Amino acid sequence: MARKADWDCALDEALKVIKLTPSSHIGHQLQHAALHGAQRYDEAIDAFQIMLSKLENAPDMQTRKLRQQYINPSEAERAIQESIKAQLDDAPHRLLNTFTGRLCDGEAQINAFKTSTEYKELLSSTLVHADLRMERIQDVVATYFRCVTLSHRWEGRESLLHDIQDKVINELNPVGGIVKLQSFCKTVRAAGYRWGWIDTCCIDQTNNVELQKSLNSMFVWYRTSALTMVYLSDIPPSSKPGALARSAWNTRGWTVPEFLAPKVIRFYQNDWTLYLNDRSPNHKQSVAIMQELEDATGIDAKILVAFSPGMKNAREKLQWASARVTTVQEDIAYSLFGIFGVHLPVMYGEKKQNALGRLLQEVVARSGDISALDWVGQSSEFNSCLPASITSYKAPPYTPPVLSEGDIQTSISSLQDTMIVELALELYSSLERLSAPRFANHRLHLPCIAFSVTEVRRRPVEHKETYFTYEVKADGLRDLQIITEGRLLQFSRGRPARQSFLLVRPWDRRLLELPDYADDIKSVDDFTLPGSFGEEGPVDPGSSQRAMRLIVRLGQPFSTFLLAQQRSGEYKRIASDRDIITQVKDVDYVHGKDVRTLEIL
Repeated sequence: MARKADWDCALDEALKVIKLTPSSHIGHQLQHAALHGAQRYDEAIDAFQIMLSKLENAPDMQTRKLRQQYINPSEAERAIQESIKAQLDDAPHRLLNTFTGRLCDGEAQINAFKTSTEYKELLSSTLVHADLRMERIQDVVATYFRCVTLSHRWEGRESLLHDIQDKVINELNPVGGIVKLQSFCKTVRAAGYRWGWIDTCCIDQTNNVELQKSLNSMFVWYRTSALTMVYLSDIPPSSKPGALARSAWNTRGWTVPEFLAPKVIRFYQNDWTLYLNDRSPNHKQSVAIMQELEDATGIDAKILVAFSPGMKNAREKLQWASARVTTVQEDIAYSLFGIFGVHLPVMYGEKKQNALGRLLQEVVARSGDISALDWVGQSSEFNSCLPASITSYKAPPYTPPVLSEGDIQTSISSLQDTMIVELALELYSSLERLSAPRFANHRLHLPCIAFSVTEVRRRPVEHKETYFTYEVKADGLRDLQIITEGRLLQFSRGRPARQSFLLVRPWDRRLLELPDYADDIKSVDDFTLPGSFGEEGPVDPGSSQRAMRLIVRLGQPFSTFLLAQQRSGEYKRIASDRDIITQVKDVDYVHGKDVRTLEIL
């Protein structure tokens, strides 16, 4: 790299050329190069403007044609401005400038860039080329506006927007939440970044429009951040392995998307030193830390490192959040918007049942995934097929016994009969025609296989119990037990009830073994069926073979739920405190089953 003295010498030479040939562009061209090299970019741009003027006003055509080799400064400025706009379109509305200690909106961020050395160098260097070199423009802009996000627990009196707006953070009295802000800015700056974002003061909590946009965008902000710093306020310096798993940070609802979304993350102890003194640039690459986080969250380390938002594996994602808590009850649902890749209205005051209901409604309607209906606990007021609380997903869903390919083929061989094959094809066709589950006005339209309940009897007990156990019989099903806190109407064939009851198997389209189950699954290899294939994988020898494979699977034990018909004809789910597991009596009961779509309130 040339020394300052070298550039000063080059500048002297350029001035001599200008003095000798004042009407020529060459001296100003040399002057621009020397000033640019000396990092005197404002003067370099002025010299370049003069050079362009000399070329445009040159007496000979050949010299004037040289002007075409260079870009207009206004064109370069416009290209940079467009790149800035694209960069900030998906960025937070406000960021902390950790160099100045001020909170900056988008306009202030742009102004800071335009007065920066980076901007002036970019503009000066862009001018000397015939094309815009957009790749470099985008790279410089992206580098300048790199942002660090903070994941933390709200504690005590946090500093909000009105506490720091139009103030210099470093000059404020270091008490309460100000200490956290000052330490965050210092740590961000030490890591080599200019901009930082924290949810306490970078969002106007009093502006409903801004708050809604922010909550729907936060997953993307963490996703696109250059780094997410996780501040563990309850982890002292020099903590031993295992401290992260015990941190209260691991109990909060909003922290789930905050550690899943980022590509780069680092954990900090309460004195802002790195957890386990791990100085690697990305703790997602630390096997020890990711294993500890897996143990604490129940989320596979591979998912922690490379999580993709979307509807796939909905039930598993709900289980991740089932033990989390939030200060505001609706946030337990809002915090999951980004994980599922949905944008929904944020309506504080609607209560958690409605917030969770709207989210689950969207998940079921968009994905066709019925696993969100697999829960135990209390029914929601939003819809009886949905749970009242996220805690209903704590227990893992029922998994039927694994069927190997050999098991399936053995069962098919025992069923080979012309009549059975025809009935299997007919059932397969009926199930294939079923539409996906959908919601409308809080009503669930659920495709299912229905079994009429013929008898409900409460089992006698010798002492008072919290839960009641009922013996239940249904056409085509083996006898089963239902355990619930609620009291069920008892009836039998000899003493029928006025109300109709059904045990239903929600229809899972994956059992058809078609490769287009969901738009976020590219092939049949991308998912595993309940009680699914062995290592040999699925086969597709033809429609009759698929139909027979379906019959075998429908003969397996399955999770069901109880519905009670209402006066208007719709149904309501009767919640249970235990999984209801049942099985058809034999294969003959599979063929003529009641396949329909029920409307559930």
